[in-house]
Amino acid sequence: MLYFIRKYPLSLLVIAAILFLSLFNPPQTKLDPITGIDKVVHVCMYLGLELIIWIEYLRHHENLNWVKIIILGIFAPIALGGLMEIAQMELTQGRSGEWADLLADTIGVLVGAAIGYFAIQGIFRKKR
Repeated sequence: MLYFIRKYPLSLLVIAAILFLSLFNPPQTKLDPITGIDKVVHVCMYLGLELIIWIEYLRHHENLNWVKIIILGIFAPIALGGLMEIAQMELTQGRSGEWADLLADTIGVLVGAAIGYFAIQGIFRKKR
């Protein structure tokens, strides 16, 4: 665990923020009537998480280990999204778990992985 704290501190911070944001009851806002705004938030949260994971991974590794990337960088964030939907359904009042939210989380992760592979990795390669 200490390895992850040292190598991925921002990723862990973003995960903690996602845990908090997923389990607290948000206040009413003027954006609530906008259809699908919560899905946009889900995409942004998991896209941000994925980008941070890629940046921190590439800071510490010169070569890509696809097994680690797929398991820890793609499947784990998607699983986190699924677990958060279950937790919302079981542990909170006024929140529900939705398949559409999990789909939005997955889209965020996959778009982030594509950006990480095609853009962020290129930036790191140029610096080396």
